Amino acid sequence: MACGLLGYRFGMLWRIAMKLRLPRAILGVFCALTMGLLLGARAFAQQGQVLSRDVIPTDTQGAHGDARAVDGERHGQAEATFAVAPGTKFLVRLESDLSTKEMHKNQEFRVRTLEPLEAGSGNYLPAGAVIYGHVSRVESAGAMGRSRIWLTFDDIQTRFGKLPIVADVASVPGDHSIKAGSIQEGVIEGRSSTQKDAAQAAAAGAATGAIQGVKDRNKKEAAEGAALGALEAYLAEAGRGQEIELARGTKLELELERALYLLRE
Repeated sequence: MACGLLGYRFGMLWRIAMKLRLPRAILGVFCALTMGLLLGARAFAQQGQVLSRDVIPTDTQGAHGDARAVDGERHGQAEATFAVAPGTKFLVRLESDLSTKEMHKNQEFRVRTLEPLEAGSGNYLPAGAVIYGHVSRVESAGAMGRSRIWLTFDDIQTRFGKLPIVADVASVPGDHSIKAGSIQEGVIEGRSSTQKDAAQAAAAGAATGAIQGVKDRNKKEAAEGAALGALEAYLAEAGRGQEIELARGTKLELELERALYLLRE
């Protein structure tokens, strides 16, 4: 069938060339080039078909070409080959805002995995799985102190159902409102106010304290009021912590505390 199609196409081109009344020498070159192009196009198409059959779908191809997305079944493999080891770290993305000003105890939240969770023997859970959690405790910064929030992760949604998951927040990459090295046992801790914040508060306090003296045209009272206002504002701001504000889309790095078995219960 393929040969017949090539012959048909060549015949069409030959008739066109004859109508143009080309010299025989040119006709010979024309025939050779035409057949070469037709045969080359056929070979290229056949090669593309072979390659397309050999390509492994993206969702089942691992780093070594033999990884398999889990479906909840063992398929004759040992249970251990479906365990994601404790200590495994992976990135997730917040699906809603988290704030120590607005969050309350037992409030639910969701995150979505940005990386696959790899078990043994090439088994893995693809990225994009939703993890459900709740706020187990929250502390606002208030007038003094430092804001803190405790996040508990409960279940991870897979294509074959929910699985229990035990994980903690290991870090909040790129967020400078979080105190460096402050995440212990899954607790996210905010920073305290900076010296710049305290200095700005002191300047504002000095201006407020001096207002009354200026109104009374008393230079001494104005100076004393400014000094007292600056001191009070500085001490208050220096001890005040910053609230934790994590917007939707913020990346969190989680760490598994227990093995996660990628199997149906």
